[in-house]
Amino acid sequence: MDQIELSAGTIEYRDTGGDGPVLVLLHGLLMDASLWDGPIAELSADYRCIAPTIPLGAHRHAMRADADLSLPGIARLVTEFLERLELYDVTLIGNDTGGALVQLLMGEGIARVRRVVLVSCEAFDNFPPGLTGKTIALTGRFSPRFFGLFMQQMRLRMLRRLPIAFGWLTKRGDAASKQWLRPVLTQSEIRRDAVRMLRAVFADRDLMLTAAEHLPSFDRPALVVWASDDRVMPPEHGRRLAELLPQGRLVEVEDSYTLVPLDQPLLLAELIHEFTVATSYPPVVRQPPLL
Repeated sequence: MDQIELSAGTIEYRDTGGDGPVLVLLHGLLMDASLWDGPIAELSADYRCIAPTIPLGAHRHAMRADADLSLPGIARLVTEFLERLELYDVTLIGNDTGGALVQLLMGEGIARVRRVVLVSCEAFDNFPPGLTGKTIALTGRFSPRFFGLFMQQMRLRMLRRLPIAFGWLTKRGDAASKQWLRPVLTQSEIRRDAVRMLRAVFADRDLMLTAAEHLPSFDRPALVVWASDDRVMPPEHGRRLAELLPQGRLVEVEDSYTLVPLDQPLLLAELIHEFTVATSYPPVVRQPPLL
């Protein structure tokens, strides 16, 4: 994993390198960049894949005390990340809360993004999302110490697989979810970050409704990939998002829960590749700055 120092603190990221088109892939709450390992394994031969571990509770480096860990604050951190790596013509991809971040950035009309992919994510009034999200939001009311005690229960597979944990998020990704919990189980400073982040993220329950108001003005290609069996992110929301976006297209994926990168990585990689090829056109020519 590479590292970069941003205004909020040190961010780790995976960068496959290469000269291919750039894909930037964002994960959700209590997850890290490894969410995307399966799709990246398929896509890295043709694309430069960059997956940051953003401070959503499974990061390994504590953020600064004054870091803005609200969802808009983390969206600005993603923008800073793109700028610092000098990335242009990006395909920005988000799953779970990563998709919520993508929607916030779409509303800002971020110039470095050429197209977006939304994969089963928070939208509209589903915030916090479903039983899983509501449970996670409630844990943010705990002190960091009691939050840590609560999360210790997730060491047991039978508890991780409950609907209030990861049971309705992934059909096949228990090994990954176990790994994601390690930072909050072992690092007190990450527990403090996680509690602060959860309180800030869910402080505005209307945030995604407001974000949806700006989506019709997003004038670039958008692919919406939704799990047809999703119990946390309503499939109807995928259809509504695709209808709101002027260049939106919907694909529903069977035999998957919310975390499609874990449950159907090969199919998701194929969909991303087909979409990127189908919407490719000459990049914007940038003039050198005047001296």
